[in-house]
Amino acid sequence: MLNGKVKWFNNAKGYGFILEEGKTEDLFAHYSAIQMDGYKTLKAGQTVSFDIIQGPKGLHAVNISSTTARTGEPAKDAHATEQHAPEHAHA
Repeated sequence: MLNGKVKWFNNAKGYGFILEEGKTEDLFAHYSAIQMDGYKTLKAGQTVSFDIIQGPKGLHAVNISSTTARTGEPAKDAHATEQHAPEHAHA
């Protein structure tokens, strides 16, 4: 299994692209290649593991799974949108 990050994923179209760590070529990612229960989707910036196969028009990521789901740890950016007041602001 290789690791990378989701570049973008369009739920309406059912596909997107993944960038393998240390590489510059995008890998096509179809929703049917995502290994998860329920609604199969990916989010931009999400860290994933996958295998690569040669498709008819280029490389495809298959057996895609979230590395967060395997480790049980929250993604690094899971709370990035939360705003906390600076400690010195409290009176």
